[in-house]
Amino acid sequence: MKKIILYGLATFLFLSCDPTGSSTTIDESEDDILWFDEPAGVWEEALPLGNGRIGVMVFGGTSTEHLQLNDDSLWPGDDGWEEPEGDQDDLKKIRELLFDGEQVLADSLFVENFSNKTVVRSHQTLGDLHIDLGHNKITDYRRELNISQGISTVSYKTGDARVKERLFVSHPQEAIFIEVISESQQGLNGRIRLSRPEDNGHPTVTVKSTEDNLLIMTGEVTQHGAKFRSEPAPITHGVAFETCLKILNEGGEINAGEDYLELSNVKKAVFQIVSNSSFYCDDPASRNKEQLMALEGKTFDQLLESHIKDHQGLYNRVKFELSHENKNNVPTDERIESVKQGQQDPGLEILLFQYGRYLLIASSRPGTNPANLQGLWNQHIEAPWNADYHLNINLQMNYWLADVTNLSELNAPLFEYVDKLIKNGRNTARINFGCRGSFLPHATDLWAPTWLRAPTAYWGCSLGAGGWMVQHYWDHYAFTRDRTFLEERALPAIQAVAQFYSDWIIRDPRDGTLISAPSTSPENRYINAKDERVATCLGSAMDQQVIAEVFDNYIKTCSILKMENDLLEKIKNQRTQLRPGFVFGSDGRILEWDREYVEMEPGHRHMSHLYGFHPGTSITIDGTPEIFQAVRKTLDYRLDHGGAGTGWSRAWLINCAARLMDGEMAHEHIQLLFQKSIFKNLFDAHPPFQIDGNFGYTAGIAEMLLQSHEDGKIRLLPALPAAWSSGKITGLKARGDLVVDIYWEESSLEKAVVRANKGSQIEIVYKDKVLPVELKTGESFTYIPD
Repeated sequence: MKKIILYGLATFLFLSCDPTGSSTTIDESEDDILWFDEPAGVWEEALPLGNGRIGVMVFGGTSTEHLQLNDDSLWPGDDGWEEPEGDQDDLKKIRELLFDGEQVLADSLFVENFSNKTVVRSHQTLGDLHIDLGHNKITDYRRELNISQGISTVSYKTGDARVKERLFVSHPQEAIFIEVISESQQGLNGRIRLSRPEDNGHPTVTVKSTEDNLLIMTGEVTQHGAKFRSEPAPITHGVAFETCLKILNEGGEINAGEDYLELSNVKKAVFQIVSNSSFYCDDPASRNKEQLMALEGKTFDQLLESHIKDHQGLYNRVKFELSHENKNNVPTDERIESVKQGQQDPGLEILLFQYGRYLLIASSRPGTNPANLQGLWNQHIEAPWNADYHLNINLQMNYWLADVTNLSELNAPLFEYVDKLIKNGRNTARINFGCRGSFLPHATDLWAPTWLRAPTAYWGCSLGAGGWMVQHYWDHYAFTRDRTFLEERALPAIQAVAQFYSDWIIRDPRDGTLISAPSTSPENRYINAKDERVATCLGSAMDQQVIAEVFDNYIKTCSILKMENDLLEKIKNQRTQLRPGFVFGSDGRILEWDREYVEMEPGHRHMSHLYGFHPGTSITIDGTPEIFQAVRKTLDYRLDHGGAGTGWSRAWLINCAARLMDGEMAHEHIQLLFQKSIFKNLFDAHPPFQIDGNFGYTAGIAEMLLQSHEDGKIRLLPALPAAWSSGKITGLKARGDLVVDIYWEESSLEKAVVRANKGSQIEIVYKDKVLPVELKTGESFTYIPD
């Protein structure tokens, strides 16, 4: 029996339907497309494709087509770099300095004893493919990326002859496919070249052709400019790889030079590119041969059909529409420029939302590495911030969208990777801090080291990463209600981090509460009583909020699994003694540090002292209304002083505005994101490019339309801006393993359909109306307010 209680006026209807809300076909007229009327001039204008492991950036050149190639595993080797020399005695000294108000010395000793300072060990490019066609006198040019299908197309006329290129990166076939067709009587003529940048003057690959007209590039990743502990530490070994290119031609012929292939009067050329590394297999060359053999007898169109089916099985789960002027006939870069000039373009906002989902599909699949700071697209030998994994918001933001936008299985690489960190972090916790459990740092890389890095305390001496990362395990359980995942994957991770924090926290001699010390607020500093610019304190707001959340999630996990143990009893006791993470200052804002200090950078890009509000879930309008209002005051102050200056920070702010249920504020920052932080290819501009802003934006849009972080509540259209007066979004996920479709007209909810993959008791909330509903597995409920 379903429990239906109406608050306010509502009508309702039960119906049944497919709970996944997925399909595998889509009309061409509905496709989401980025397009341009000229080739990319720089990398940030090229168009990304990928299958989770390998990828490509397509420039769309006519004289020379440039394709920059990517592999998510291309890293220099693990040279056995170990933890710094700090131990429990050093930690005790730092804490004593903080008790005495000597933060400058505490900062210095923290870095000296517990950080490996500057580290340069970077994710790297796979290389470049150049197709020298020599086409000129170009007319009728169009370059596009169809993100609904995961295919890039370049089309133009050279003279009177049409040339068309289609490219996709197949997950089922683990390969890159390119088809180039010329209508010219002379066909296609030109050289095909593979190459890779040098590493500080050292060649990085060898390229050769074979008797059967293959082009093969082999190499091993090095980092001659590497640094460890701020000192040069060249790495001369790393992940080995082989890239193999094969061309199938219709008409004309293919000739081989020593390190290139040459097309001669070819009407159609189909490129098959496979690439494997020693990270994923013992023999990349043999794996390449196997993959090429598996392609024999399959046409380009057959392979494309398989690719589209795979891609759309994920992509088509969520549809988003708004009533707006159709501007699809305007090039994407011109649409961005119009927004910069003050115009609104809801269609572009939809496109960027779906682009985030597309990029996650292309850079994070089960069995691959998780998306790094640049997803997997990186043109450098030494990338900005190493294109590594930053755990003080960036890696987490990469996956905010996964569950809510119905891409839950794409979390798999994240959990596989964090499990490695948890394992390695047990050594760091024991060696450096004398703690049980596991410690996770603010930055790490392919090899999952867990020691701290960075030459300053405010930059790298961060203690909240572990708690923030295991939040994703709990949230994934909340969205999926997968009890096996909770017991086998989430529990070990949450317990390891909870145990570390349980050993780490100490009693504050000033008030007797339990605190994290030393403690920082990521990348920020304050001015102490001596007018010194310092980072460490006794229990920053973020650390206190993170630890409280980890303890709460561990307690809830044990309750669900009906577990009892000594650690649980200890944590329950400690939880009641933790100093609150939300403390008001004299002006009603949330304090960022342990006391009310002068802020060195009041408009700082991080909003870490609001962690418990978002991405945490402890602050809600009904449960903690006073803190909820203080969050708004805190954000307003940050913005008044220049906050949200980077792309990812602006994306975070959109999420925070959505949680505040302020649609106009959220939409204002959507406009500012387009105006200040989006490249022509819709990549997020930190600057430079960081993909977290793309993913965070998509999560923010979902948060504006559907929220489920309040226990047992589904809140519909909580932050709908006036600019989105009419529309619909289908296929979003809510906690409880629910799929939700929402339809609205003239800024009012028309109906919502909730489908239960697992039985749930929920409250549907729309404005001031609350409707309790009980659903059994497989049932649906349609809510229609009057």
